[in-house]
Amino acid sequence: MAGILIVEDDIDIRDLTVFRLEQSGHTVRAANDGTEALAALEQERPDLVILDWMMPGLPGPEVCRRLRAMPGMEGVVVLMLTSKAQEADVEEGFRAGADDYMIKPFSPRELAARVGALLARSRP
Repeated sequence: MAGILIVEDDIDIRDLTVFRLEQSGHTVRAANDGTEALAALEQERPDLVILDWMMPGLPGPEVCRRLRAMPGMEGVVVLMLTSKAQEADVEEGFRAGADDYMIKPFSPRELAARVGALLARSRP
């Protein structure tokens, strides 16, 4: 299916997300924070990144901006998955380069469906 990088500092949410997406047939890697995510991106280009906003160190929007500026990362889909639910937050997520935005708490089934739809749209 697809290679997915999940960037989430909450271990329970990270484990749930990894489990659900692996059940859907994806190859999933996880990073605990933004710095770890950028290091993982240097090693291997994913098809999709699921990115939390509030993490120690680099926040999600900054990670997204840096990802968008990295050579070879064109076409990587970014889904922000965060509890930041204000309209201004959603706008900021999209300005940073996110392709979609999902608010916590979330349904794992809906997340898997959105991931599938995003990947289907991103592939020729």
